[in-house]
Amino acid sequence: MILSEKRGEVMKYGLIGEHLSHSFSKEIHEKLADYTYDLCPLTKEEFPVFMKQHDFKAINVTIPYKIDCMAYLDEIDEKAQAIGSVNTIVNRDGRLYGYNTDYDGFAYMLKRHGVPIQGQKVLMIGDGGAAKAITKVLKDFHAKEILKVRRSKSANTISYDEVYQQHMDADIIINTSPSGMYPHDDDCPLDLTAFKDLKYVVDIIYNPLRTSLCVQANNQNVPSIGGLEMLIAQAKVAVEHFLSTSIENHAIHEIYRDMMKEMTSIVLIGMPSSGKSSIGRQLAEDLHKEFYDVDTQIEQIAKKSIKDIFQDEGEAYFRDLETKVILQLSQKKQAVIATGGGSILRKQNVNALKRNGMLCYIRRDIDKLLVDDARPLSKSKAAIQEMLDIRAPLYEAAADICIDNNNDLGTVIEMIKQMFDAYCQKL
Repeated sequence: MILSEKRGEVMKYGLIGEHLSHSFSKEIHEKLADYTYDLCPLTKEEFPVFMKQHDFKAINVTIPYKIDCMAYLDEIDEKAQAIGSVNTIVNRDGRLYGYNTDYDGFAYMLKRHGVPIQGQKVLMIGDGGAAKAITKVLKDFHAKEILKVRRSKSANTISYDEVYQQHMDADIIINTSPSGMYPHDDDCPLDLTAFKDLKYVVDIIYNPLRTSLCVQANNQNVPSIGGLEMLIAQAKVAVEHFLSTSIENHAIHEIYRDMMKEMTSIVLIGMPSSGKSSIGRQLAEDLHKEFYDVDTQIEQIAKKSIKDIFQDEGEAYFRDLETKVILQLSQKKQAVIATGGGSILRKQNVNALKRNGMLCYIRRDIDKLLVDDARPLSKSKAAIQEMLDIRAPLYEAAADICIDNNNDLGTVIEMIKQMFDAYCQKL
């Protein structure tokens, strides 16, 4: 008997797969339907036992069992059969029925965002179970050419070297591989720099909220979509199979918007003494998010003040510590993060913070920026002005929203909350 995670009882509805600790499926299903949805990680030894017992009402299936599960099913619907992959199984009077809702989730996402597929050359990274469903969608949407990319070339795939040598004219890039998935957020399957005809990037990974691939695309003004919306859309269709019911599509976007608002971190950038820490603490309290201060984290690691780090080790050492802390904090969701004034000097830092965060530039009149001997780079008004001249364009370029902190704290915080709401409404 296989028990559901943390429940100690047989699972009725849930998800099976090998590694599920960072799945969002439980939260999504329990927003869509009135049942308990459990995560049930299975080893490769446990999987066949679970499928033979089939002591459940309905389940979803994820990596690596989307294909293997088909051998245990009594009936597979026509679409899933054509795809060659199943991610939804319903137990009806002891008989197991298989479906593929990845198809529905991906098709919904393409339609909602108006991603141009017809007549386009598509590079698809990965060739697993999800890739099979996505290939069927792309064919049904009349893609001109679909090239699957893997590290090791096979009869049905091309290598990364071939991509860079022969296929830099791709119109659409879709990542179905685990590259860039938490906790390996820094990984990126392709360098997009030389793709001059690129119209859209789609990544079915949903943790982080924006992968390194999507951030890279946005830096090049190429629109991109992460995988959370697809996950919710396919879950909606799965629930319809589970309960033999119908759910309106507007539920997908409502849940997506609410989850993005809940999980997106607010990252405060700006000059030293612009008020980031004071604003961040209160903002975190108001929004029930955790608060983190990058400089404080650095001091805790180094066991000395920022001033002493500069004096004893130099700025380069400090910047390396800063990047280390930022890479760790960038994986946080539901957080407010106050960065140091120079965090934006390294593009790596900005890209990392954008993966799960909305960046808010806190501007402040230079007369209100303090000359402070405790801040190594803010020792005089002239030094502050010189620093602002260099950094202001970087803050502006990195920011999703900008706000002036020349009013009282309460007013500034309310304005940030309103702008955050508006930002999430547009997602």
